[in-house]
Amino acid sequence: MRMVEISVVIPCYNEEDKISSTIKTIDDFLNRNNISGEIIVVDDGSQDKTFWVVQNTETKNSLKIISYMPNRGKGFAVKKGMLASTGKFVLFTDADLSTPIEEFNKLLPFVKQGYDVVIASRALPSSQLSPSQPFYRKFIGYICRQIVRALLLPEIKDTQCGFKLFTRKAVDEILPFMETEGFAFDIEMLAIARMKNLKIKEVGVLWKNNPSSKVNIFKDTVKTFLEVIKISRRKL
Repeated sequence: MRMVEISVVIPCYNEEDKISSTIKTIDDFLNRNNISGEIIVVDDGSQDKTFWVVQNTETKNSLKIISYMPNRGKGFAVKKGMLASTGKFVLFTDADLSTPIEEFNKLLPFVKQGYDVVIASRALPSSQLSPSQPFYRKFIGYICRQIVRALLLPEIKDTQCGFKLFTRKAVDEILPFMETEGFAFDIEMLAIARMKNLKIKEVGVLWKNNPSSKVNIFKDTVKTFLEVIKISRRKL
């Protein structure tokens, strides 16, 4: 099987309105930058026309779709997509491209310098948030970050930005240990990477606040917190 340079994994749930535009934006970016790539869309039990829309989207790069029922969670979807990837590097990104695909150019130099995992961050001095999040989201995000840093990842300022780049080595070493299917999967992946002594780099990026995000800031925060407690008690 031919290995491409980059596999882009997009987990999605009920994204019929934006997934085609997202795929085309990523495909165009890869073409403009002469990057050999594949785009892997993971349809996590969507109840709309997401699967049909993806099937009917034309790309120059390889486009794969993985679909299953019922909805399992973002962590499960990302793992399925990464397991199906063939790239030398694997990037996962949110379906709404809150972090523009062009920010990949900020992450790539670090894997070439020897880092195994390079993560986008909204919490560094170099980060740009456009527009700024509402106060209550900032406050809840700050509390969550402090809990994660206290329990698992003291050196990471933002574990939850949905734009992370992995070497093939990192994928092979992290995925067999992944169990979390919900939103805390990012935290688990980084905790495993840390346990495996993989080199992690956090990079400030441009992040566009999406007011139509499907994340329920209160309900999903509680779920994530419970998942973090569970992860912290595992012997990774």
